[in-house]
Amino acid sequence: MLELTKDMLKKQFNIDERSFEIYNQAMSDVKNQFEQLEAIREYNQLKVLNAFQKEKISDTHFTNSTGYGYDDIGRDAFDRVYARIFNTESAIVRPHFVNGTHAIGAALYGVLAPGDTMMTITGTPYDTLHNVIGLNRDHNGTLKYYGINYKQVDLNNDNKIDIEKVLEELKNDTSIKLIHIQRSPGYSWRSAFSVKEIGKAIEKIKSLREDVIIFIDNCYGEFVDVIEPTDVGADLMAGSLIKNIGGGLSPAGGYVVGKKEYVEGASFRLTIPGIGGECGATFGLMRQFYQGLFMAPHVTIEALKTSILCARMMELIGAEVLPSSTDARNDIIQAIKFNDKDKVIAFCKGIQKGSPIDSFVECEPWPMPGYDDDVIMAAGAFIQGASVELSADAPIREPYIAYMQGGLTFNSAKIGLVIALSNVLNVDKTK
Repeated sequence: MLELTKDMLKKQFNIDERSFEIYNQAMSDVKNQFEQLEAIREYNQLKVLNAFQKEKISDTHFTNSTGYGYDDIGRDAFDRVYARIFNTESAIVRPHFVNGTHAIGAALYGVLAPGDTMMTITGTPYDTLHNVIGLNRDHNGTLKYYGINYKQVDLNNDNKIDIEKVLEELKNDTSIKLIHIQRSPGYSWRSAFSVKEIGKAIEKIKSLREDVIIFIDNCYGEFVDVIEPTDVGADLMAGSLIKNIGGGLSPAGGYVVGKKEYVEGASFRLTIPGIGGECGATFGLMRQFYQGLFMAPHVTIEALKTSILCARMMELIGAEVLPSSTDARNDIIQAIKFNDKDKVIAFCKGIQKGSPIDSFVECEPWPMPGYDDDVIMAAGAFIQGASVELSADAPIREPYIAYMQGGLTFNSAKIGLVIALSNVLNVDKTK
């Protein structure tokens, strides 16, 4: 780091010399890992470029449809671009999905019927999905409300899919129609699953029950590897455009990709049966969608570099992290276990201070809709809630784990990390 940069950070944020020493050591320790990420970025960039070229994308696809949105060529071509990238029969990509949970919910409701059973095999799903399933309360409209059953197979002692237990459940319960796999950890203490791990599980499940639909929650996982879960047998998959695949430019939206009949079912839940993806104006957003997708392989690797550096910096101060700074990466999330309420809040506030937007704001824990605990969220982002931008969030519950992700550019994100580190070190000074 240049002395000029250090001087500016010292003056503006009162960063002490120890924070810079830790940062410098961490940068030195992870340098070789950064070089390995370039091959992934290069391949995925080529994959996206190839999809654009195969679909002959031009300026005419940056349409501005209104009303019903019939014959929106930009929207329809964008679906085909996604289908190519994910190697699937079909795709629906829309700004009308309000978040990843909405896209996931549409996919689930689109293929499940009363009497069917959904079984998740990666432990308890992310908090916002609890209300979709009906785990905590019986809201009007949950899967439970419509007579759709739920089963859960917890991970084994090694935090891996308990495939023997999964196969046993499938043998004994013919009502199981859909297997849900959450690639990222959510608010649990585990690493994300690799595409190869997911593929091995799918192979064993399909060898027993070919009829079972394999659904993947792919949030935070796109472009981290050179293959995606749909390349290894997943039937249906969903994610958010304000995470990896939106490249920091998509202002909203989500996607569902997979087999044609299942994607169509999801489209009927986004709109209504008989209309599906045929309607839906895009309001002049298509240029941002296309450009964001084109930038996504690059931005995802910038976020990965940020997570790896964060892991090493936190390791150097004795914090427990997952993944470690040397582990293989399967999503962009970095978990840091602080075992201290003050430190987890200080870390998130530091990330907020290092953000380009709302850096002057003091983020505080609050009862966010869809969550069971108060949550603190640092998100000084150009797009509200965009977690491909530098961000951090933490449920205020023991053992006080912060989940950091994103970083549109590594050079700006690492400044946020230095500020967050300094904040955490200052907690010890005041106790």
